[in-house]
Amino acid sequence: MSSTTEPGLQATAAGVNTGGVQTSTGRVPGGPRRTPDGRLSLLDIERPGDPSVFGEPVRAAALELVARYPVGQSRSALLPMLHLVQSEQGYVSADGIAFCADVLGLTKAQVSAVATFYTMYKRQPTGEYLVSVCTNTLCGMLGGDEIYRTLSELLGVGMNETAGDPGTPGSITLEHAECLAACDYAPVVTVNYEFFDNQTEESATELVHQLRAGNRPLPTRGAPLCSFKEISRQIAGFGDARPEARTATGTGVPTEVGVRLAHERHEQAPSYDHPEDGHQADRPGGQPGSSTGHAERAAAANTGAASPTSAHDAPLQTADSDNAGPGPEQRKETD
Repeated sequence: MSSTTEPGLQATAAGVNTGGVQTSTGRVPGGPRRTPDGRLSLLDIERPGDPSVFGEPVRAAALELVARYPVGQSRSALLPMLHLVQSEQGYVSADGIAFCADVLGLTKAQVSAVATFYTMYKRQPTGEYLVSVCTNTLCGMLGGDEIYRTLSELLGVGMNETAGDPGTPGSITLEHAECLAACDYAPVVTVNYEFFDNQTEESATELVHQLRAGNRPLPTRGAPLCSFKEISRQIAGFGDARPEARTATGTGVPTEVGVRLAHERHEQAPSYDHPEDGHQADRPGGQPGSSTGHAERAAAANTGAASPTSAHDAPLQTADSDNAGPGPEQRKETD
């Protein structure tokens, strides 16, 4: 494959380009800064973020997310809320960090710790399309590495870099991914998390050409393509209203082979005996004191009643209980 950049593409490295103009600081205003060791930081003492840049519709959507969780567990809404702010700006900015902290009563450091842990939260402006190439073991062995290398050369960008101005039509952010959970279709490429299965260098190249031309090829399975901002809102928990998305097929023949064979062979996983049946000791591994027997008894005794998920979650409280943040009395004094 040719190593030349596709005509009309402008390589944008890690959020440096702002519509074709590079700032004196080498970053997007309000975007992430680079630490001395080259890492991207969402916290900037010179610009701590402004939650007011998000209007009332976004705040209302954020409060809707909070309402989906039990009282006293509002901080559980942080993950979808980060996707929500990303759907507005195309990445998680300092403003987005400040907004989530403001709505949930968390510190910005707490929010940043979560946003920098998960790779689906982008720290620099993202293109209209996020193209992810799986380079994990199976996909890599079957051609994923070559596909990523070909697309990188074609677009003239590297990992987490954008060809074109971020957010503009046809702009593409490229990344290699460590497993896209589709080994039965390897090698795979996703566009805004929708699957294009059994790819080759040629098919992936044609896919990118189509995206750059303003077209949206149909994924192998799953909903039709949308923009990165739109898919971020869907991941936040706000459904895709397009009728064709609601009727899209989510699995294919390779995924369903195991289920089909199990039906044909009348196979099913064994169920647990209830402790009152007195059959635990009659089953292999069911003797008192064995780990298998303990697991079976625990599963059978599970009533589904709510309980703390770990010692760290009990009691479940909001940031008002954190030593790092102001308590309820202090909040009332500052309101």
